[in-house]
Amino acid sequence: MAMASALALPAGAAHADSFESEFDKLFGTEKRAPRPAPAPVRPFVAPASPGFSGFSGSLEEAVATLANGAQGRIGVAAMDLSTGRSVSMLGDQPFPMASTSKIAIVATYLDLVDQGKFKLDDRFPLMIPQRSARFSSTAAPVKPGAMLTAQGLIELAITRSDNPATDALLAAVGGPAAVNRWIQRAGLSGMRLDRDIATLVRDDGEFNPATTVDLRDSATPLAMVQLLSGLYQGRWLSRSSRAVLIGAMERCVTGKRRLPAMLPENTRVAHKTGTLNNTSSDVGIIHTPDGRAIAIAVYVTGQGSRANRDLRIASISRAVYDGYLTESSSLRRTASR
Repeated sequence: MAMASALALPAGAAHADSFESEFDKLFGTEKRAPRPAPAPVRPFVAPASPGFSGFSGSLEEAVATLANGAQGRIGVAAMDLSTGRSVSMLGDQPFPMASTSKIAIVATYLDLVDQGKFKLDDRFPLMIPQRSARFSSTAAPVKPGAMLTAQGLIELAITRSDNPATDALLAAVGGPAAVNRWIQRAGLSGMRLDRDIATLVRDDGEFNPATTVDLRDSATPLAMVQLLSGLYQGRWLSRSSRAVLIGAMERCVTGKRRLPAMLPENTRVAHKTGTLNNTSSDVGIIHTPDGRAIAIAVYVTGQGSRANRDLRIASISRAVYDGYLTESSSLRRTASR
């Protein structure tokens, strides 16, 4: 039985996206309709208008406007890592992690490298999903594929969001329970992994994330920003392991229409995307011209189409980027007087 709670939001058209196009073809996820949501137990009332009451600054106002949840839940959290200045909208509400969970999976493997239990040149088989009916088993069947080094698997998992590569790493570390133990040791709350990627994709669409909170495989935007911040600042991994993960995120080729889309040309962004039924996300580190880093997590549901969700992510990313730069410039002008 899924752990989920319904939200009091208007039911929008369910536009079925999936993790990866190849899994759409294999499992037919693009044709799925979400199951009816459980009885409402966790209401959330979306604002009918931006309603800036309670927000104190222009950055908050910009995020509140763009994260208006009238067409589906939108969660945002961001932090300027040089000052600790943060902003959020539904930052403490769980959203589907989708492929953004791959950051925590890779971090778990790299931590084991730092402990001397694994090496980057250790080889593991890709975990290739096999056809099976939805919900027909606790875990979707997979079979071993080509053997690749852990370094190669990490590159595929982060830069191309490759699911068999991710499940290879997940199997190596000991499954979702091992990742959850790493998350707990890191002191992170509001984030959990319950299934491997093959199972998550096969059973995608059970609930509509625009109207329902499914606690499985979820993260709050604030928890994801804490994870990003700690990894970027070297809190949990060695310098070399941090370089492997952040470097792969900087080479990410998915989500060109998301976090980086509206940022100034040549802005350096280290990020990881996620896509499932009626939900899209992008999380990462944005570097500013004055040498600062901004950790940001944007989770968007509903909005009528994947293109609209991508546009929301891109718009929020630019608003956060501009907002922090404006505040920084204002502080510098004040200090120079």
